[in-house]
Amino acid sequence: MAGIYIHIPFCKKKCTYCDFHFSTTYHVYRTKMIAAICSEIILRKPYLNVDSSNPTIETIYFGGGTPSLLNKKEILTILNLIKENFEIIPNPEITLEANPDDLSIEKLKDFKAVGINRLSIGLQSFREEDLKWMNRAHTAEESFNCIQLAQQIGYDNISIDLIYGLPNLSLAEWEQTVQTAIDLNVQHISAYCLTVEGKTALKKWVDQSKISVANEEQQSEQFELLIEKLEKAQIFQYEISNFSKINLESKHNSSYWKGTYYLGVGPSAHSYNGNTRSWNIANNINYIKAIQNQSVWFETETLSAKDKFNEYLLTGLRMKIGVDLSKLFKIIQAPKSFSEKLNEFINTAWIVQKKEQITLTKEGKLRADYIASELFL
Repeated sequence: MAGIYIHIPFCKKKCTYCDFHFSTTYHVYRTKMIAAICSEIILRKPYLNVDSSNPTIETIYFGGGTPSLLNKKEILTILNLIKENFEIIPNPEITLEANPDDLSIEKLKDFKAVGINRLSIGLQSFREEDLKWMNRAHTAEESFNCIQLAQQIGYDNISIDLIYGLPNLSLAEWEQTVQTAIDLNVQHISAYCLTVEGKTALKKWVDQSKISVANEEQQSEQFELLIEKLEKAQIFQYEISNFSKINLESKHNSSYWKGTYYLGVGPSAHSYNGNTRSWNIANNINYIKAIQNQSVWFETETLSAKDKFNEYLLTGLRMKIGVDLSKLFKIIQAPKSFSEKLNEFINTAWIVQKKEQITLTKEGKLRADYIASELFL
């Protein structure tokens, strides 16, 4: 099995915290970008054909950027081309990331008509004051309305994004945000702690002491409250930042964490086929020109056994199922120092080991990246 990711690098405006690759001046080359993405789908088809085994596609994901800016014809053109060039399972998971202000009844009907069966809506917050300083294009009212509209249209697999650790966000206010998501009866929630990334407006404001993000203790409190409230509502954590009702996990994103092959098309998109990892150039105009000229538009690295070991460890620890040590040691036999460090984390109650399986405790989840980096070869 494998997945296909399509990066749509279009946005109406730049959010204060965002460092993803996109452009707000896409109108002048929109048609050329869609054509380039379609060309890349054909040109990169052999990438997944490792050892003469062409895997079946089970997930398709439109990410960005803001894919909900696409119209029905553009999405259908891309999907039809994928179906013509790859073997697709019956009823694949087809996700489209969307912003609330794009989700009119007409747009939702169009998305459903072309085969989109899962929406990932970038709400980020239900509070007007949060959305304003984030420079989001939608209002708090649109955050509520878009979910209800999608449900009326017949969408029964809706994911929303929320951000905690925001400036001046109290624990009580965060609890209300989580409760609102529960009351709206969405199937999936991705919740991320606000991070200060370089070359963003947020980074500039923090450096100038114009704004202060939540401290580590506040972030931990909000994270723990999130887990507790969602679990009581039968929405379970299956990855550090992802929660879902039973059997409604994101199949596409889970494939990344489980090491499934995927092809990424569009500027800045990444691909993985078990042996290599590649990434496209993060420049829209140069990407289009390279595709048109069929010159090189991506870089590739061959993964060593050490790379595969570290990647499986990192992604496995983030998931509820954890890391299978027998599988890990088949990649490469770890040195004695690995076992010593692992035992140290077990003794500090950050990791639990049951036979060959290791998983993070609640305390360990707060330090997932640090723990993984300490265990890396």
